[in-house]
Amino acid sequence: MRIPPCIAAITGALLLSTGAGVTAVGTGVGVAGSATPAAISPFAVLLHPGERYAGPSSATPPTLAHCEAALHVACYGPGQIQQAYNLPALFSTGVTGTGETIIIVDSFGSPTIGHDLSVFDKTYGLPAPPTFDVIQAAGPVPAYVPDNARVGWAGETNLDVEYAHAMAPGAAILLVETPTSENEGTTGFPQIVQAEEYVIDHHLGDVISQSFSATEETFPSAQSLIALRAPYIDAHQHDVTVLAASGDSGAADVRANGTYYPFPVTSWPDSDPLVTGVGGTQLKLDSNGNHTGPDVVWNDTDDVPTNKFIFGNAGPNPLAGGGGQSIIFSRPSYQDAVKSVVGSQRGVPDISMSAACNGAVNAYQSFAGQPAGWYPVCGTSEATPLFSGIVALADQMAGRPLGLINPALYSLSSSGAPGIVDVTQGNNSVSFTQGHVLKSVTGFPALPGYDLASGVGTIDAGTFVPELAQAAG
Repeated sequence: MRIPPCIAAITGALLLSTGAGVTAVGTGVGVAGSATPAAISPFAVLLHPGERYAGPSSATPPTLAHCEAALHVACYGPGQIQQAYNLPALFSTGVTGTGETIIIVDSFGSPTIGHDLSVFDKTYGLPAPPTFDVIQAAGPVPAYVPDNARVGWAGETNLDVEYAHAMAPGAAILLVETPTSENEGTTGFPQIVQAEEYVIDHHLGDVISQSFSATEETFPSAQSLIALRAPYIDAHQHDVTVLAASGDSGAADVRANGTYYPFPVTSWPDSDPLVTGVGGTQLKLDSNGNHTGPDVVWNDTDDVPTNKFIFGNAGPNPLAGGGGQSIIFSRPSYQDAVKSVVGSQRGVPDISMSAACNGAVNAYQSFAGQPAGWYPVCGTSEATPLFSGIVALADQMAGRPLGLINPALYSLSSSGAPGIVDVTQGNNSVSFTQGHVLKSVTGFPALPGYDLASGVGTIDAGTFVPELAQAAG
């Protein structure tokens, strides 16, 4: 079984990347420090997808009863996820994402995604998206070879596309494939920057889903990270909403060498003030998708059956939604009302969706390197495309692109909007054995209102989508 390698107030100057460096422009997010970042230079940063497999493949999608009996974890199909978030209430009124395009960015992509999405749709009775296009805006992707990196990104791509589509079946999908994952900092993120600026500048969609991240500490300096921010500044100027996964290792994230940090860290780009960081919850549903208990912070660290399928041992292993305080970005103005929680720094996540491995979703794949079939898949890489569909629904209802939605999220939360569902149980503390020593990293508990484990909470889409459509933009 594969395990994927998994700044201030909204005032002041934006830092805009140019070919040679960074230039200050207009208004937006100011960055701590006065030095102008240098041009991008080589450095090692572990850019990793967040998707994880929670079980072996099967020829048909497993049911909740099967997963519980055979794997001792829950698993859900798209219909159950739609019901859990009250999407039928919107679909019945014609709000399905019609007229919107969800942009999904992944290294390499998946060589079989067109076929696999068709199988997914036919199996679950979903309509095909109005259009599904694949572009390679940063250069051609090398021919597929079934090594660990390519298999990992292909699985990530399938999950992203299938579940963004499940949440907004009327929206078009644009998959943006980049030609490399990471090669000592000279490739990877710079290609993602190039590709995202292309789709933004050519107005190819209004919401971008990113199911990848890198720990802030892996960057050699704040300036080296800031030099990569150009697409988020560009997106803000063009009213494009950008989402990013908060990571799957709880308060501890992954080092460049694949080990875990033994102290709380956060990842980027979800920590960027111009990006909406998406954390993870655990859904508790029946076979019809109805809630049997409240959503809680996703944390499978001590869940023995889940650890056995993900890691091949009884654990504990870090398996929880990321969250914490940025070391790069100061608290943005939209978080002023929660400064008692975030302090002087940017806090993540902003909001959370289903991500638990004990509560995985069924995704289909047929690319080489693993048996073709259905896999229960999990992680904040699931949560992020789920929320991209929600944004597409809100864009349709608003009749306009909503752009940066973070101010609206915090305003809705502070006003007690019923579409925001508070998450008050759980935490993202994790434990793991490293160097033959059991280590624990104390994270953050769920609290009433905003917290560093779930953000403002999760959503009831039937109520949240019209609230967001009215509050944002």
